[in-house]
Amino acid sequence: MHSPDVTAVYELPDEAATQRLGACLAPLLAGGRVVFLEGDLGAGKTTLVRALIRALGYAGPVKSPTYSLVEVYVISSLYLYHFDFYRFESPEEFLDAGFSEYFNEHALCLVEWPERAAGCVPSPDLRLRLHHAGLGRVLEAVADTPEGTQCIRGLKSAWTDGSYSAMPAPR
Repeated sequence: MHSPDVTAVYELPDEAATQRLGACLAPLLAGGRVVFLEGDLGAGKTTLVRALIRALGYAGPVKSPTYSLVEVYVISSLYLYHFDFYRFESPEEFLDAGFSEYFNEHALCLVEWPERAAGCVPSPDLRLRLHHAGLGRVLEAVADTPEGTQCIRGLKSAWTDGSYSAMPAPR
């Protein structure tokens, strides 16, 4: 596990700020990455993912995977899997569903409620922790790998100068 000193904190006063952060993060993610989205119900995890997927150029419907467990998006040569393990009763359901094969060098995996598959789901490169803060949210980004560290550095830069594009990172 990477040192937890590679952390960034973002105040997100409204949904537009959450969407902006998703757009800033999108071009920094590539295949082979695993991102955990942590936070209470209604913290903005799906809103963040929806903005990220839109920023990558996906124009179709972006649904929450709460009932389907996974939603699949093919964006150029990138396979993006959005998981939601909220309904899991035990971590072994991850293995029973055959989800381990989705985590590979060609896939970007965004995982909501990863603690419900603890010990089975692969370790993340990046943890995005969303917390309620008054009417808004606070997002804490924590890197667990060198690739996660690169994402945080790029996110800090894009967020600060406001220059971000929807072009995916090289694969």
